[in-house]
Amino acid sequence: MAASALLLAPVTPPTYHRIVSPTLTLPTGTAQAIPVGLLACQRDPLLRQLSTNIVSCTVSQSAPPPSGKNKKGSSNAAAKVPTLEVILHDTVLFPEGGGQPSDVGHITTADDKTWSVLQVKRSGGHAVHYVAVKDTAKDIDSFLPGSHVKVELGDDGYERRYDHMTMHTSQHLLSAVLETKLNLPTLSWSLTTYPQPCYVELPRPVTVEEIFAVQNEANKLVFEGRSVHVEVEELDRAQLPGVQTTETGRAVGKALPEDYTGGVKRVVVIHGVDRNPCCGTHLPSLHNLQLFLLPQTESVARAASSTSTARLYFFAGPRLLAHLGASHAQITSIANTLSCGAPQAPARVVQVTDERRRAEKRAEDVEIELARLLAKQIAHELAASSEEGKEVVTKHVHRTDDASNALGFLNSIAFSLVDAAVSAGKRFVVVLSSSPSAISSTSVNTLLIAGSEGTDAHVKAVGEALKARVGVKGGGKGTRWSGKMVGVWNERKEGAAVEEVLRGVGA
Repeated sequence: MAASALLLAPVTPPTYHRIVSPTLTLPTGTAQAIPVGLLACQRDPLLRQLSTNIVSCTVSQSAPPPSGKNKKGSSNAAAKVPTLEVILHDTVLFPEGGGQPSDVGHITTADDKTWSVLQVKRSGGHAVHYVAVKDTAKDIDSFLPGSHVKVELGDDGYERRYDHMTMHTSQHLLSAVLETKLNLPTLSWSLTTYPQPCYVELPRPVTVEEIFAVQNEANKLVFEGRSVHVEVEELDRAQLPGVQTTETGRAVGKALPEDYTGGVKRVVVIHGVDRNPCCGTHLPSLHNLQLFLLPQTESVARAASSTSTARLYFFAGPRLLAHLGASHAQITSIANTLSCGAPQAPARVVQVTDERRRAEKRAEDVEIELARLLAKQIAHELAASSEEGKEVVTKHVHRTDDASNALGFLNSIAFSLVDAAVSAGKRFVVVLSSSPSAISSTSVNTLLIAGSEGTDAHVKAVGEALKARVGVKGGGKGTRWSGKMVGVWNERKEGAAVEEVLRGVGA
């Protein structure tokens, strides 16, 4: 008989949400909205759906403001479709706040129609759901106050929520360990776009040794599976501590928003580790969190205060798995390209890099030698020139060349040409041009005009003439003028135009 397993959905422990004030209760009347701080998504972060009632519905006068950066599963469709602003008695969809982006999900109304919730924002103490509709005047009839609805995250919404919870709880853990182990406060943090690492901003950089020490300490607490719970009580703003500042005057964290009118003080507690005011959703336990810190910090200059801070990046949960998967795929791809095993890839990269560097040096040496030979050939042809009546001899040389630095190679020829032509005792102006082997309307053709001493005016005149005749864009100084022409170089057209311009030099 084949073995079978029954997978049970995770359940939030009943001790997760704790009302510690004897006078604070949940509003039971369905005509009244439960305030932000006591919402179902905050009482039970693993709850995916909820039956509730509509308190109010109005037509949105404008698209909801962006929910920070574009997060996992979010949509910019709110700016393109008509929306209704719906307030429910209770909700499993978290409104943006505390550094955590809004949830997305669905509302199924009493007429069995399902509507997309693009975003949830806090307004005062209420969670406002921005619901996408086709026709606000017609569809608002599905959202009559008092009517019964089902609100749910859905699979995509829950995946997004789980990612946000994982990173938010990880940030609380990381900030607590940084504070206790290194006496480093967290100035701010950012829940970045999935699957990028999030970061905490610190007053100073941390060393690799400090990073590993913090990571080890945090993951010991993860291994222990420390529990997480939430304590709520009435909000008394007079009793709230002020926002702390660093020695440079930088604020540590943020104060409770002045426009919050929910009347609830909410504290997230990691057992034996941290107590921190927060409105976000958090995992009920540190089990399986597994925090990984990138072993370097990024400095951030603060122009206003002439100081700098440091960002420490971290992964956890789904983002850590995505990072490991992407890193493994990259290493495997590199190893396949280098025809070696993954463990040998770093050493093979070093070997290939060294070989590439030596090959580039050899190519540079060969280019210099070739430039000298070409310069000697051009100098010989200039010396043998029989252009009577001209005080300056001229020549145009065009090359098909796929060099990565075409202008650099033409300059090498020009410098060698000056040395080679001095002994000939003739003044000259030479146009060197170069085109790639594969030509198209977007090909970049390079031109360099070089002259001997005292030909500054001639060089400039040729450059200006080629601007008009060939469409070259460029400029120069003294006996050097360089430019580029985009398009197909045709010797019968562009080459002939260069020759015609040169015939007028020194005549």
